[in-house]
Amino acid sequence: MYKKLGFAALTIVMAASLAACGGKEAAPSTTSPNSTSTPAAANDNKPRTVQYLGKEYTVPAKAEKIVITGSVESMEDALILDVKPTGAMTSGGKFSPLFTKITAQSEKIGEKIQPNIETILKLKPDVILASTKFPAEMIDKLNKVATTIPVSHISTNWDANLNLLAELTGKQEDAKKLLQKYQDEIKSLKEKIGPVIKDKKVLVLRVRTGSTFIYPQDVFFNTSIYGDLGATVPEEVKQAKAQQLVSIEKLSEMNPDYIFVQFLEDENKDKPKSLEDLQNNPIWKSINAVKNGNVFVNIVDPELQGGTAHSKMTFLEAIKNSKLVQK
Repeated sequence: MYKKLGFAALTIVMAASLAACGGKEAAPSTTSPNSTSTPAAANDNKPRTVQYLGKEYTVPAKAEKIVITGSVESMEDALILDVKPTGAMTSGGKFSPLFTKITAQSEKIGEKIQPNIETILKLKPDVILASTKFPAEMIDKLNKVATTIPVSHISTNWDANLNLLAELTGKQEDAKKLLQKYQDEIKSLKEKIGPVIKDKKVLVLRVRTGSTFIYPQDVFFNTSIYGDLGATVPEEVKQAKAQQLVSIEKLSEMNPDYIFVQFLEDENKDKPKSLEDLQNNPIWKSINAVKNGNVFVNIVDPELQGGTAHSKMTFLEAIKNSKLVQK
């Protein structure tokens, strides 16, 4: 009986001690993608809330195990911030050479649009970065594994995307410096290139599945061309609601003065000579940009998404070194 009373007393003392400690713990912090706050040491294992594009997500204080699926945008952000994902999507069963620097120790978790839920579950991720292109049912499945954040594929959200990953990984200062550097350099470039493209029609094309496509003004590299460098948005681009097929006849009718063409072999496996066929088409040769030698093919790696910090900074550097600026 005395043993039982002694054990009970010890239990009460321990409970009181734990309660006292608990009273000293700070509440979980609420941060935004632009926040530079660092969780207190006492909260290392406590969840916190991050805000992204008007929504809140509960994540661990230290999101050390991040899985990226479906979002090439997040892969590019990871590349420029030097974040090495625990698991990442593949293309054709392998990691893209573009991301070799950050995927050496990553686990393959399935193709871009076909994540392997079981593989992801085994990795026990802290956070999953998915894509806004994913259907709701896929996001629901991923949320059952870990907090899943659908990352925007819209180019105008590029800075919010970068700040989100920076907030999750404690690299807010790195992101801040990158964003400031871009703003400084784009201002300088715009002053040089503005007179060249003033009153000119500039068009970004992507050759996929053997056909040519244009995009809305807030998708692909259009935010760089129209939003950052100040080129006039063609009416056809203004009217595009999504990726839009454009015929060679329509291109001739548009008659752009400058054309940026992105061609990726993996996107044209069934028609590997589609770019060559386009370039040999007499109608193509009649377009002003072609006649005047103002067509830029793969001015940057064709795998780049366009609407990310990495894409935009790479594109900016390519423009700076092109004959557009030399003019």
